[in-house]
Order: sequence, then C-alpha cells, then structure tokens
Amino acid sequence: MITRDVAAFLRAARECAPDFGPATARAAFLVSPDGFARAEESARDNRYMAGTGGFDAARALGQHRTLQAALSSVLPTVCFAGDPAAPDGLFPNNVFGTAPGRLVVGRMRHPIRQREAARQDIRGFFRDVVGYAETDLSTQPHACELTGALVIDRARGLGFCGLSERCDECGARLMHEAFGLRATLMFDLAPGEYHTNVVLAVLAGRAAIAWPGGFADVGAVDAIAALYAPHLAILSQAEQAAFAGNALSASADTAWMSAGAAAALSAANHGVLEGAGFVVRQVALDAIEAAGGSLRCCVAEVY
Repeated sequence: MITRDVAAFLRAARECAPDFGPATARAAFLVSPDGFARAEESARDNRYMAGTGGFDAARALGQHRTLQAALSSVLPTVCFAGDPAAPDGLFPNNVFGTAPGRLVVGRMRHPIRQREAARQDIRGFFRDVVGYAETDLSTQPHACELTGALVIDRARGLGFCGLSERCDECGARLMHEAFGLRATLMFDLAPGEYHTNVVLAVLAGRAAIAWPGGFADVGAVDAIAALYAPHLAILSQAEQAAFAGNALSASADTAWMSAGAAAALSAANHGVLEGAGFVVRQVALDAIEAAGGSLRCCVAEVY
C-alpha cells in the first residue's frame, strides 16, 4: 500500500515483520567528485549548497577517497569515475538504487542531473557484471529522486517518501513499485526542504534519526516515533544543519555520518544510537557538504 493516511500506514506497518530482506546493503558504490563545483541548477532548490567560493575540489576529492576507504572496512565499496559535466554526480543515491536483483534508475528534476542517469558504465556494470534487471524511471515525466526522496526500512519493506519539487505523488508511486515495498507513507516536506534524507534516516530497520522541522505534516513524525521509539534520535535544528540526519547504517552495528554531524550530535542522541546497538563512525566531509549533501548522499547501496 502507498498512502498519505498515517493511521492506515501504521496499521499496515505494524504487521510487517523484519523479514523483507537484509537490513543493510551487501556492497556500495560511490562516484568520484571529478569536476567538483557549484551546480547552479541544483542550487535553485537546495538551500544547503555553499556559494561558488565555498568549493575546494582537491579537498573534496581527498575526503571522498577517505570515505571510500572507511566504508570498505565494513562492506565492499567501489568507486566510479566522475564526470566534470555532472558536478552533482558524487551523489549517486539520488539517481541509482537497488533491490535484490534489480537496478532502479531515477528521474531527476534538473537537466544537469538527468545526464547522470544516462551513464552506461554504471548501467552496464549492473546489467552485464552483476546480472541485475533494470527498472528505468528516468524517461517518464515525474520527478522521483530515489533514496534522496524515499527513505527505506529495508528490513520491513517500509518507505517514507517526502514530497517536494524533487518527487511528486506519481513519482513516489513509481518508486514504491520499483523497490517492491510493502507500505509507503507519503508526506509533504517543510517548505525549503528538497530531500527526505537530510531530515530522516532509518538505521538497519531498528532505529531512526529525524528532524521534525523538516516535515510539513507532524503526523508523519508521529508515525516514525510510533515505529522506532525508544530508538529514535530527535534532532535539534543545529544538529540537522550539520547533516546529522544524513546518516547511514553500512552494517548492522555501525551508524555512519560526517565528522561535523557527529560533533554536533548531542550526548543524548549519541546515547539513543548506542542503546540501539550502533557505534557512530565518522568521516570528515565538510568540503563535500559544500555541494548540499553529506555522507548518505554519497553512497549508493547495493542490495
């Protein structure tokens, strides 16, 4: 089911056992920040992006390499070459997503990002090397920026889809079907928010991080609390501004976020994650965060 009805979603979600699939990915891939620069099209609706003078390409590349090495300590992590004509290409999770045996290609809102979906090396890798079937949403008219807009509880097959200019209701339905989810809750993001994954993270199906200020519909926050409390870290505005909501569980016992996010995270929220069985792992990504995304945005998961 896919719905805006919080009560109906909760009834369905509570019946979903954690047997939908692996709670965390079996591998990941990144795209190198070659040609790292401000993408003016994307900046129109990404308030987190720095000005032109805030971009340091060499530093971003070094931090990206450190991220790959760090993630490789817990799961196989490969990196594809970047494209200087696609300055947002280092955030592949918006364009490429996976379910077991299937690659999903999303439809980006901005033309500068739509060119990423045409990458034949990534498509060919999954088709010819990994043997995945492909669901291509990139040529239909509805924006659906995959796991930027849609946060997924992979253990239970639940989706949390924030609607904005980057994803409309039709796009949400297309993603719900492409990932084969059991139940998806649609809700409006607060004005000025572009992606759900900067205000919400679900970690290995058993904990969540959320910033209520990022939701136009408080009922969606109540649903998340009902499903994940007491393992729910509620962020302050300062914590969220440091990208603490842009987190990822790359293994059953690790919660990954940028060093800036980890430093901003309160002792109480560190305790929530530790109580849920997670060790917080961090990587310095301040140069990359100038582009308006953080650690979760950089990582495309392979299920």
